[in-house]
Amino acid sequence: MRRMVAETRLHPADLILPAFVREGVSAPVPIGTMPGVVQHTRDSLRAAAVEAVAAGVSGIMLFGVPEEGKKDALGTAGTDPDGILQVALRDVRAEVGDELIVMSDLCLDEFTDHGHCGVLDTDGRVDNDATLERYAEMAQVQADAGAHVVGPSGMMDGQIGVVRDALDQIDRDDVAILAYTVKYASAFYGPFREAVGSSLKGDRKTYQQDPANARESLRELALDLEEGADMVMVKPAGPYLDVLAKVAQAVEVPVAAYQISGEYAMVEAAAERGWIDRDRAILESLLGIKRAGANMILTYWATEVARGLRG
Repeated sequence: MRRMVAETRLHPADLILPAFVREGVSAPVPIGTMPGVVQHTRDSLRAAAVEAVAAGVSGIMLFGVPEEGKKDALGTAGTDPDGILQVALRDVRAEVGDELIVMSDLCLDEFTDHGHCGVLDTDGRVDNDATLERYAEMAQVQADAGAHVVGPSGMMDGQIGVVRDALDQIDRDDVAILAYTVKYASAFYGPFREAVGSSLKGDRKTYQQDPANARESLRELALDLEEGADMVMVKPAGPYLDVLAKVAQAVEVPVAAYQISGEYAMVEAAAERGWIDRDRAILESLLGIKRAGANMILTYWATEVARGLRG
């Protein structure tokens, strides 16, 4: 009876797998704060993409982790055609073609020696406009490397318009933009810092959103849509279901939500101690995100959950 009258249903096609690929390693590197998640080698990333396709997952979002010595103030490894993220994009496209929507994180934080999402000025503050120039170049090299979708995640003002223009300049109107429209300065990103080998000094409160604010999110949404976003995202997902619902009600474009590292880690840690039923908690958390209005959910459990849903 419950199955018959269920108002919200989760499907493998709703899910997107975030994946990390690390330069210069010969075996996958476990991420201590995210049990079950690894920094992939190029070969293990290919295998993970194949597994995601077999499970019915719709997409994979790639994050590159360069060798430490290749980080610099401008994040030049992020725009190097032979940088780890671009290489990984080509690898995955060669392995699965168009069977999986291949997405790329468009941000500098993994590639800068200071760990911020943009270029810093002489006072050590993020320079919005100088950063946009770097994002434009990143968009073009990621498109050339095979990304179906780019995900500008740095929260710079005007980033969606600049990325759209950059893609149009190389006649790549076929590459979609998933806008990180609502991205809060959240404590739940903690485990992600290990996952990408972050070099962050300080915090990102000057360009990510205040957790106390919701109306600000709708203003960001209006700007991203005006600039040409094809899809929009709310991040984190679980702590901001109210914001996710507001965004979903306000738009006609697809809405994504990112169930981030801290959300993942809390469930895994509690389950390891026997405090909660792991499988039920995972599904309940994802159903809540879907119920709030997400069409797509980025989750580290994507392949596992998709397999379970398909029986």
